[in-house]
Amino acid sequence: MGTLLAFMTYAIGFLARPIGGMVFGHYGDKIGRKKLLVLSLLMMGGATFAMGLLPTYGTIGVGAPILLTVLRLIQGFALGGEWGGAVLIVSEHGGDKHRGFWASWPQCGVPAGNLLATAVLAVLASVQSEAAFESWGWRVPFLLSGVLVVVGLWIRISVTESPVFLAAKAKAEADAADGIKEEAPVVEVFRRSWREVLAAIGVRFGENISYYIVTSFLLVYVTTHLELPKSTALNAVLIASAVHFVTIPLWGALSDRIGRRPVTLIGAVGMAVWAFFFFSLVDSESFAVITLSVTAGLLLHGAMYGPQAAFVSEMFDTKVRYSGASVGSQLASIVAGALAPIIAVELLRRYGSSTPIALYLCAASVITAITVLVIKETRGRDLTVSTTDAPPKQREAAVADTNRV
Repeated sequence: MGTLLAFMTYAIGFLARPIGGMVFGHYGDKIGRKKLLVLSLLMMGGATFAMGLLPTYGTIGVGAPILLTVLRLIQGFALGGEWGGAVLIVSEHGGDKHRGFWASWPQCGVPAGNLLATAVLAVLASVQSEAAFESWGWRVPFLLSGVLVVVGLWIRISVTESPVFLAAKAKAEADAADGIKEEAPVVEVFRRSWREVLAAIGVRFGENISYYIVTSFLLVYVTTHLELPKSTALNAVLIASAVHFVTIPLWGALSDRIGRRPVTLIGAVGMAVWAFFFFSLVDSESFAVITLSVTAGLLLHGAMYGPQAAFVSEMFDTKVRYSGASVGSQLASIVAGALAPIIAVELLRRYGSSTPIALYLCAASVITAITVLVIKETRGRDLTVSTTDAPPKQREAAVADTNRV
């Protein structure tokens, strides 16, 4: 029950993500990707660093969890605009032929961050007692995040604004001068691109759930259900994250050759099957076998995650792309990622078996597979061409070009 409550506190940050996606998406589509990326980094980095300075419950009582909740909400709000801005500024800088490869690099931030976080936790677990970690050691990872904020800020200030956005902004300003009024990007997304929003949610559904099951929930399963040392799960995730980091761009590159849909299907169908092998291998209690199971799981996750940035970006027109990509992906994070560890812990508590969790993971992956089967291929789309504002013949040609694969 304590673990369940901890995951519920963690999930609170997810509630603010769609709100952040709408706010950052609106201004990102209006004033640019770069400025919003800098702001999201400062908010996320500031909240994370502040967690390392939080007073304890013994010091200020109920104020401590309240402050933690507020910081989680700030993180969630910032992350709501972080993903969309990061993948769009890369997608819109690159050409059409290799967009899947280049846009997959921001996705590598997930395994890279997990790699660093797990490495720090593994080191702390090896040199600290449980009492020392609970007393002050838990603050170390949060405080170390300040270094990443400085590095990230330097990179984001150095990068130039998206040329695709600048061209769209110039056109919008010209239209405004001619008296053509445009609606807010978020309103435009839900009015004209709601199908694409649903498609983005479906594409991300299985990917998001599988990641949190294979990484976050694994730590709980190994330590509480199998009663193995914490380092067993941490080191397994550490090794698997390194493979994950290397293979994500490879999956993105493959999607440039054969399409976003086939590569995503490989991951979704593979994960639906692997869900049942995953827990069986983990139950062996062998470190080598557990590591193999997690690595294979993240490898299949990467097949869904690698092409995702280009896939979702190519679903929307430039003037609403930040809003559409952010809202779609972050709505998925609430119904998928936020609930996945909670549902898994409750299933384990109620049934004492991993089979219901495997079925849950399989069902999530099937939803993504079905979504991919019913939506159109986007590989090779020219992001400068609008499919909604062009004259009818030009619009039909643009749609046909987008769906030619």
